[in-house]
Amino acid sequence: MNNGLAAALGIIGDRWALLILWEIFHGNVRFEHINDQLPVARNIQTVRLAGLVDKGVVVKVRYSEKPERFEYHVTEMGRGLFGTILMLKAWGDTWVHGTPTPLIVHTPCGHPVAPVATCGHCGNEITFEETRDGQPGSDTGE
Repeated sequence: MNNGLAAALGIIGDRWALLILWEIFHGNVRFEHINDQLPVARNIQTVRLAGLVDKGVVVKVRYSEKPERFEYHVTEMGRGLFGTILMLKAWGDTWVHGTPTPLIVHTPCGHPVAPVATCGHCGNEITFEETRDGQPGSDTGE
């Protein structure tokens, strides 16, 4: 498949990759800290972290030479996933889990995050019913 969704899923289409990235966003940047937070086998975590590094989503930074130890930091590419992950979390909280887990607060205003997709041009919320494939500015063909 030759589209952005398929390409993105090829990089982050695994629950462990997304959960590991979520932990890194929340300051758990060392292998052990991530592993303490997630019920993931160490070998799986190693493979997922290597994949995120190879694809440019996170960068591996040495913080100790003896013993050799690394931290994982999100790149600009990785930061670009934050809104997507928030949206997935909100969807899961609403439709699967039933409550926010945990509550995420927007620091500047102090209110809980309730992410919505908005149009970068007009600022209106994007709904499925108000979208279509096509060129920008073209009419609906009616």
